[in-house]
Amino acid sequence: MDHFIQRSTGTVYLKLLSFSLQGDRVWLREDEQYLPSTVSSCSGGVVVFATDYGQVYTYKQNALTRQKVQPMQLSSVAGVEDMAALEDLHDGAIMHNLFLRYQQRHIYTYIGSILAAVNPYQPLPGLYDRPAVELYSRHHLGEISPHIFAVANECYRSLWKRLQNQCVLISGESGAGKTESTKLILKFLSAMSQHSLEASSRDKTSHVEEALLESSPIMEAFGNAKTVYNNNSSRFGKFVQLHFSQKGNIQGGRIVDCILHT
Repeated sequence: MDHFIQRSTGTVYLKLLSFSLQGDRVWLREDEQYLPSTVSSCSGGVVVFATDYGQVYTYKQNALTRQKVQPMQLSSVAGVEDMAALEDLHDGAIMHNLFLRYQQRHIYTYIGSILAAVNPYQPLPGLYDRPAVELYSRHHLGEISPHIFAVANECYRSLWKRLQNQCVLISGESGAGKTESTKLILKFLSAMSQHSLEASSRDKTSHVEEALLESSPIMEAFGNAKTVYNNNSSRFGKFVQLHFSQKGNIQGGRIVDCILHT
């Protein structure tokens, strides 16, 4: 086991480094960031680290401290669906977990009841079709894999479970997918509304849901601009309000522009 010696107030302390073998997974701190890394070699008093992002760093063995190198916990090595379960508590672990899941084509990850979404910049077949809507409508948040439909379903069910108005806050940088996420939530709520109509009355169709879904492209036609990451970036925030009947169907709604971005 490799070691280093640290002197403090005249006393010599022996501390063991948390890695010892080539191939061990560690966090390497560089420029105030934790980088997921692998010990490439450890011999002759020199340790070489290769990060997951392509960098290579070489250090003398006796210069390494616990502040510089930390062991990577198993939850960070394998990745988790809910980052509340991560044992490594820093920004690097969060970014690495999202990266691992993105490589596996999993764009959604929980942080407790918060959903983190990574824009895939490509279609993902089957992710938002009718079977997905039906699947997530039958499960509570956290029971199955993370999905924006799970958040929408929790919001819809909580209207009657808590007897209070519900709110979903969607935020992110330009091109992150805020507008698309809003459309997906409206799609799920519209499907639930149609289902409640079919179950509770003879009216099998409603034009309210259709009007809400079709209004978004019109709203986007005004005040948008091209940015580095997004050719159609919204220059404003949108407040979408839906009104549900006691039977569970949408009775009305409105979309209001607010918070103009410069």
